[in-house]
Amino acid sequence: MGRRARELLDEMPLGEVAALARAEWELRARSYRVDLWGAAYLINGGCSDDGFEYFRGWLMAQGRDVFERAVADPDTLADVPAVREGLDLEAEDMFGVADSVYWDRTGQAPTDTADYPQLSAFWDRDDKEERRRRLPRLDAVLG
Repeated sequence: MGRRARELLDEMPLGEVAALARAEWELRARSYRVDLWGAAYLINGGCSDDGFEYFRGWLMAQGRDVFERAVADPDTLADVPAVREGLDLEAEDMFGVADSVYWDRTGQAPTDTADYPQLSAFWDRDDKEERRRRLPRLDAVLG
């Protein structure tokens, strides 16, 4: 998946690659949320810092509709077939591909990135009642 994206980006003008890198950073920042991290934790059977980054790479690769619904309400991920199949959902090769292409072509990182927001307090993702309350549909599918 990442290889094809890289091939397409390699053919684009550098300014467009930088714009895509910026757009990816904005999506990464928008999806940096405790509730989505909890969904990733439940879906993947745990979720480290890096795992959450790679999960969000997978999420971005699912397209705008899935991404927007999940950011608005992570419990909607229960509707995604790959989630229902119990697959480990990470796409490290998709995460940062535009940054990587930009770096390879210029020797520097794009300077225009987005800051991650401050996270609210984490909830106990191993607490079954809390999971059921916060992510009832995902818990029913994966619990």
